[in-house]
Amino acid sequence: MTPLHKAVRTALTEVADAAKAPVMQAYMKSAMPFLGVQAVPRRAAVKRVLTEHRIEGAPEWRRTILAMWRDAEYREERYAAMELSAFRYYKSFQTLYTVPMYEEMIVTGAWWDYVDDLAINRIGPLLRAYPDTMRPLMLEWAGGDDLWRRRTAILCQNSFKERTDAGLLYACIEPSLADTDFFARKAIGWALREYAKTDPREVIRYVNHKGLNGLSRREALKNLPVT
Repeated sequence: MTPLHKAVRTALTEVADAAKAPVMQAYMKSAMPFLGVQAVPRRAAVKRVLTEHRIEGAPEWRRTILAMWRDAEYREERYAAMELSAFRYYKSFQTLYTVPMYEEMIVTGAWWDYVDDLAINRIGPLLRAYPDTMRPLMLEWAGGDDLWRRRTAILCQNSFKERTDAGLLYACIEPSLADTDFFARKAIGWALREYAKTDPREVIRYVNHKGLNGLSRREALKNLPVT
């Protein structure tokens, strides 16, 4: 365990409410236990530790994140690793070199609380910054067998608004159209709902053209007039 990880665990333990841990674990349907630290005190504790423990250089930053992620005994420690990955001191470290790290976190995390944040707030900005590399990678993930890579590819443009590449969005959605898994269906609908804020008519057209139904359709058209 790295010194930073030790400091994070100590800080989290100090603000933990053990009585809340089983409730949090049950809500998240998590095999990994919780310490019992809710979001607001967790973020404050982690921010203090990250401010006090500076990391020199992108390689050490990536190694530290992965060490915290792999060695975590409690789910809050993985949340802390994710916060480190987005911490303000290290914005310049967000390059293509981070993609394998985020991919490992997506595949091994394999649950929505990790994957959605990583998809929208880590992979998405990398797609904007490095479209020539990230676009084909998202198409590869979208066509693969791993549900969480596919969900990432579908959701990665959720914050793009008018900059959304609709062709890429549809290309990432279509390999999952026949998937009956809740998380695939929900991702399709959510991504289309976000795009509908920019181009509602196009989303209605696409939903009807593809014959989307059930959860994906409800989510996509949630804020639109029924057509």
